[in-house]
Amino acid sequence: MRAATYDRYTTDNSDVRVRDLPKPKVFPGSALIEVRAAGVNPVDWKVMSGGLDGLIDAVFPVIPGWDVAGIVVETGFDTPEFTVGDEVLAYARKDVLHAGTFAELVAVSAAHIAHKPADLPWEQAGALPLAGGTALRTLDILEVTTGETVLIHAAAGGVGSMGVQIARARGARVLGTASSRNHDYLRELGAEPVSYGEGIVERIRDLAPEGVQAVADFVGGQLDTTLAVLAPGGRHASIADNTVAEHGGHIVWVRPDGTHTQRLADLAAKGDLLVPVGATFSLEEVPDAFAAGRSGHTRGKNVIVL
Repeated sequence: MRAATYDRYTTDNSDVRVRDLPKPKVFPGSALIEVRAAGVNPVDWKVMSGGLDGLIDAVFPVIPGWDVAGIVVETGFDTPEFTVGDEVLAYARKDVLHAGTFAELVAVSAAHIAHKPADLPWEQAGALPLAGGTALRTLDILEVTTGETVLIHAAAGGVGSMGVQIARARGARVLGTASSRNHDYLRELGAEPVSYGEGIVERIRDLAPEGVQAVADFVGGQLDTTLAVLAPGGRHASIADNTVAEHGGHIVWVRPDGTHTQRLADLAAKGDLLVPVGATFSLEEVPDAFAAGRSGHTRGKNVIVL
C-alpha cells in the first residue's frame, strides 16, 4: 500500500515521503479500513518533531495521522460490529507512533470505530473525530447543560468551532474568544465573539456580569482570564495548560472511543454539527498540508483525501 512516512523525528515537512509498505495485519477485534479521508491536526507535526517523545514511543518509519474515514474492507476475528462495505470513521490513535492514517489502508480497533452517516461527506467525516472528540470530552467533563453560559477560548479554531456547536446543541449560551476577523464566523456558529487582548476580562464581564459557569480552554495561556470571569462554583478545563489542575480545573486528553465518535457523527447527521473543511491534499501533498497548518492561517480542518 502507499503511505506518507517519515524516518526520524524532524521539523522539516519535506522529510515526509510517500512509499510502498506492506498491507497492515488485521488483528482480532479490529477492522481494516480503506482510507477515503484523514483529517490533519496540529498534533501530527508536533509528534513528528518529537514533541510527545516522553509520552509515546515511535517505531520508524512512522505513518502520521490519527483521524480516518473510509470503507471496511476486512475484519478480524470476533468483530461483529462491522462488515465489509461499511462506511466508518474513527479516532485511530494507537499506543505507539507507527501505523497512522495517512495511508491507503489502516487497521483500527473496533472499539474505536463509528458508523458514518450516509449523507456526511467523506472530507467532513475524516476531519471530525479528533477535534470533535476533544471538544466533546471537554464539554462532558465540564457537564455543560441547558441555560448555562460557557466561555470557549480559541473558539474559531478546529476544536473550538466544534465546541461552540456542541455547547449550543445542549442549550448553552456561548461566549467565544477570537481575533476580530473571525467574529462573523463565530456569530454564524451561534457564539457571541470576544476580542483577544487588553481588556478581555472587562469585555467578558460586560456580556456575563455574574460570571460564566464553565470555561473550555482550547489554546493554553488563558488561566488568569479564566479565573477572573468564572462564577462561584464554576468549572474549567484546558487541553493545553497543565497548570489548571492546580486551580481546580481539569486537563483533557481525548481518548479513542467509538461511542463518543458515534455521538459526534449523529450530531453531524442531524445538522447540529458542521465540520468546516479548509483545504484538501493528496498523500504526496502531506508536506504542504503540514506547512499550511503550521502557518496558523487556516480556518477549518485540512484533510488528506485518497
